[in-house]
Amino acid sequence: MQLLTKLKIFLLLLSLVNSSHQHQEAIHHNHHQVHMITSSKLVFEIRIHGLLLWAAMGFLMPLSILVIRTSVTQQCGRKRLRIIFLIHALSQTVSLVVVTIGAAMSIKNFNNSFDNHHQRIGLALYGIIWLQALIGLLRPHRGSKGRSAWFCTHWLLGTALCILGIVNIYTGLLAYHQKTGKSIKLWTILFTIQISLLALFYLFQDKWVYIQKQGHIFGDESMKTSVNSTGNKKKESILSFAGSLCGTAMVFKVVYRFSDDLTMFWEM
Repeated sequence: MQLLTKLKIFLLLLSLVNSSHQHQEAIHHNHHQVHMITSSKLVFEIRIHGLLLWAAMGFLMPLSILVIRTSVTQQCGRKRLRIIFLIHALSQTVSLVVVTIGAAMSIKNFNNSFDNHHQRIGLALYGIIWLQALIGLLRPHRGSKGRSAWFCTHWLLGTALCILGIVNIYTGLLAYHQKTGKSIKLWTILFTIQISLLALFYLFQDKWVYIQKQGHIFGDESMKTSVNSTGNKKKESILSFAGSLCGTAMVFKVVYRFSDDLTMFWEM
């Protein structure tokens, strides 16, 4: 009789232990699901943050610089200059709004301990872009006394902003890789190609007026010189153009190597 009572008590305790173990497993499973959902949400927010900052700092900002440079490298009428300025101002304004949205997302959703280069450079960029916008609003008229100082300051800040923005996109890709473990090689290559094409167009802007002048010189000299002389001039022009292409290829190679070196440095 006592043996039967002890057996019942043992079975009751065993059922209680089993029930408690199942309850703990259920709680652990629920916590795991919540963790996975949170991680998935965080990855999505990181991607949106990166897309916004690429659109602002990696595309619109360099594009607006290339647009405003056309007013310097080409002879433009008053109406065309106004259109170029409006496109530049509009693209810069959109960049400022997008950067502000991206920064707000970072403050709200991410751990902003500022213990890595991406967050530190991002904070500096956010301050510089607002300072640049303020300086742009205070633009003095052409021919005024402070125009030269304003132009120099605006140009230096714009150049620093563009370079730091591009560097911070690379550091952002590396931070994304470190946080998620996902490969960033494809995105690094695509962004490097984009920057190289922008650099090619930048160099072409400097050479465009020179190329146009060379065409006029060849046209005038063809009426005064012999065929051999004209052929030699054209050969020099072809060699000069080939040299420019080689220089562009070297720029692409340097930028690509820089992206690879940067990736290796941050993964050490």
